[in-house]
Amino acid sequence: MKSLTINASQRESVGKKATKALRNAGQVPCVIYGGDTIVHFAAPEIAFKKLVYTPDVHTVVIALDNGTKINAILQDIQFHPVTDRILHIDFIQIFDDKPITVELPFKTTGAAKGVLNGGVLRFNLRRIKVKGLASQLPDLIEGDITNLKIGNKLLVTSVASENYTILHPDNTVICMVKTSRTAVLDDDEEEEGTEGEAPAAEAPAAEA
Repeated sequence: MKSLTINASQRESVGKKATKALRNAGQVPCVIYGGDTIVHFAAPEIAFKKLVYTPDVHTVVIALDNGTKINAILQDIQFHPVTDRILHIDFIQIFDDKPITVELPFKTTGAAKGVLNGGVLRFNLRRIKVKGLASQLPDLIEGDITNLKIGNKLLVTSVASENYTILHPDNTVICMVKTSRTAVLDDDEEEEGTEGEAPAAEAPAAEA
């Protein structure tokens, strides 16, 4: 996973008055959990731009003004309900030997056969929750949809990896190709669509 460095100042005062003063000064109060002690710090709001306003997932190096550097990952963020300014961020400290749980963005590769025939690709998941060591997690998860015909689904089992554990049931659908009015079924799809259907009843003969 990609990593960002945020230069920050450790803070001792954590009361409401001190927090309000930080925000008025354009700083974001933050907390790091998961280590031996809870660490309170603050950094300019602009420092979090590449971390917060992106679909990508990053690990973060919090470089404190006392020389300490802490590896962490964003856990929770609070925004102002009116202005959408960042009010507070919680981080979890990460370690080389301890797995973390994150939601990684999903990206398709290839062009689905069903879409080329007029079908529509529908997504059930845009992000996939996984657990693994931070050093082994990818920036995103890719899935090849080339062979998806109309009615076919891509399951999370199709993007499994030794580097992480997927935290969804095996039958969870990432995306599928649905039919549309303009869809043109090829021979295989027509067979799949009609297999098992009962033959239409013959119309009764007309009386003489």
